[in-house]
Amino acid sequence: MRFFVLSLFPEMFDSVLNHSILKRAIQNGYLEVLRYNIRDFAEGKHKMTDDTPYGGGAGMVMKPEPIFAAIEHIIEEHHLDKYKVIYLTPQGETLTQKMARGLAQEDNLLLLCGHYEGVDERVRMSLVDQEISIGDYVLTGGEVAAMTVIDVVARMLPAVVGCSESVVNDSFYHSLLDYPHYTRPQVFRGMAVPDILLSGHHKKIEEWRYQQALQRTKQRRPDLLKDEC
Repeated sequence: MRFFVLSLFPEMFDSVLNHSILKRAIQNGYLEVLRYNIRDFAEGKHKMTDDTPYGGGAGMVMKPEPIFAAIEHIIEEHHLDKYKVIYLTPQGETLTQKMARGLAQEDNLLLLCGHYEGVDERVRMSLVDQEISIGDYVLTGGEVAAMTVIDVVARMLPAVVGCSESVVNDSFYHSLLDYPHYTRPQVFRGMAVPDILLSGHHKKIEEWRYQQALQRTKQRRPDLLKDEC
């Protein structure tokens, strides 16, 4: 799977992509993340990527020309026939695990990172296939949101996470939060591992974990249970 990131600050992705699961996924060829600086596609001596909004108002708006040029360059350079352009914006649909599973079926995702007051509306009208938000708050730019999308979607790809069962049991995968986890030591500061986990009875352990996940979801995120019913 390939991600094409369009950003004014592509170097921000260095730390995220050079560590842990994402680094191994890239090294093993399961994932490719190509970064493009939108400024490289801007015209004029000063390579301006933003300008004042028509109609007045605070802030600046990202210009359409460099964004169109960058996306057209990527499509031509990599001979893309099938791809999806995603714009990271607070106005987008909130990212969910279900959405991530759908995005993981795509071969090529182009992630457009917004800045300032956002992009010229003609970009959204002509180029963007889907708008995604990672929460009801405003970030300085779309880079952090794009990193989140890459991480969440990458976990859905076969072989990226060493144990596929770990992904299936993640919170939200089946509309439930995750169940409690324990490891050694068996007793720590007077707190013991539940006996059921030491029983070796896999069916009972599975039932206990489901009930724990259900109880935790009821307490913390009851809104998720409508999907479980």
